[in-house]
Amino acid sequence: MAESMATIDLYTAQTPNGIKISIILEELGLPYNVYNIELKDNTQKEPWFLEINPNGRIPALTDTFTDGKPIRLFESGSIMQYLVERYDSEKHLISYPAGTREAYEVNNWLFFMNAGVGPMQGQSNHFFRYAPEKIKYGIDRYQNETRRLYKVLDTHLGKSSSSYIVGDRCTIADIAHWGKSTPDSATRKNSNIVFREFGD
Repeated sequence: MAESMATIDLYTAQTPNGIKISIILEELGLPYNVYNIELKDNTQKEPWFLEINPNGRIPALTDTFTDGKPIRLFESGSIMQYLVERYDSEKHLISYPAGTREAYEVNNWLFFMNAGVGPMQGQSNHFFRYAPEKIKYGIDRYQNETRRLYKVLDTHLGKSSSSYIVGDRCTIADIAHWGKSTPDSATRKNSNIVFREFGD
């Protein structure tokens, strides 16, 4: 729903991590402008981008805050929390009311992705596909840890009566995992992660 009059500017690329925020903006029906960041050209390392995200990574987002001044957001989990806290606080389309058990459980799984699955699968991808030298220990370490984390998620989902990570609806916890955990995920293929025991 990109619109030129939007106050939200999204800076991203077509990666499993990069698409998460687009999905959330669309689910919430929010107008936004999207700017494709050319990772291969290191656009994310240019000074103008580092003013938005000092870490030089996508996705990043700017918005007009409640005081009328610009606010910058970086790190996908932080952006997700901001968007639902600010724009989904009444309808709870992809969230739960603040302070509820469900809201805290969503945070558990959001941080599980951002501190566990994402970094481990990223390292698995690097050591398996991109490292100039094949280091068996590195490949095995990160592939096995990625499999272990997905087993935790799979066990949890096996107990869900709704097929969602938390409660009765798709939330930012589900969206956070989606890009990396779907059977066709390029990240999983690049990491050589095939979970036959999970039905792949």
